Amino acid sequence: MKKTLASLFAATALVAASFAYAAGETPVSPEQANILRTSVQKARPGLSIGEIRTSAIPGLFEVDLGGKDTVYMSADGKYIVSGTMFRVEQNRFVNIADERMQPMRAQKLAAVKKDDMIIYSPTGKTKTYVTVFTDIDCGFCRKLHKEIPELNAMGIEVRYLAYPRAGVPSPSADKLITAWCSKKPADTLTQLKNGAAVANETCANNPIAAEYQLGNELGVNGTPALFTPSGEMLPGYMPAAELAAALGVNPS
Repeated sequence: MKKTLASLFAATALVAASFAYAAGETPVSPEQANILRTSVQKARPGLSIGEIRTSAIPGLFEVDLGGKDTVYMSADGKYIVSGTMFRVEQNRFVNIADERMQPMRAQKLAAVKKDDMIIYSPTGKTKTYVTVFTDIDCGFCRKLHKEIPELNAMGIEVRYLAYPRAGVPSPSADKLITAWCSKKPADTLTQLKNGAAVANETCANNPIAAEYQLGNELGVNGTPALFTPSGEMLPGYMPAAELAAALGVNPS
C-alpha cells in the first residue's frame, strides 16, 4: 500500500489534471513520434523505444521504453515524467497502464489449460473465479489459501498458477512442482501451505517454469497476484469478503 501511495503522490500533477477522454484514442502523428524518439535517443542512445500513445492528459504522451517501462513525455520531448498515472473515480483510483493491459492479460490467462492449474471449485453454483499466482513459502498466500472454503461458499472458484518468487530452479519451485505433479494436487498443495513435510516429486512437462514466465509477462512481481476474469490485477492479498466484492459477488 505504501508503494502504491508513493507512486500516486509522485504523479500527483498527472492525477489532478485527469481529463475525460481515454488514452490512445487520438493517433500520434509521425512528426510528433519522431520528436519524442529523437529526444530519447539523444539522451540515451541505443535505448529501445516501443509504442508511443496519447495519454489521458492533452499534450502528454505515453512512451514505452526498454520493453517494459512506460514514461510520460511533453510534446516538445524536453520533459519526462516517470511514475504511475491514475484516473480518479468514485471511491477509487484506477491505474491507467494496468487498465490498458487487461485485455491482453485476460486473453493469455484464458489460454492456460485447466489441467495446468490447481483449482478449488464451489460445491454449488460457480458465480465467478479468481486466478491466483501463488508460492508455497509466502505468508499472505497461505492466509488467502485458508480462506478458500469461505470463497467457495460464496460461489467463487480459485484457480492457482505457480509463481516461485525465487525463480526456476529453486527450492520454492521444487515445492510447487511437487504439488502440481502429485496424484492429488489440491490436497498436496494444501499440505505444503500448512507447512507439512512432503517428499519432493517431479514429472515431465510440468508447467511451473512456463507459469512463472507467464506471470512475469503479466507484470507479476510478488505473491499472491490475483486476476479477475477481465484481466484486472488486484492489489495482493484481500480478505475473502473484500475479494468477493472486487469480483462483483455479494459477500452476504
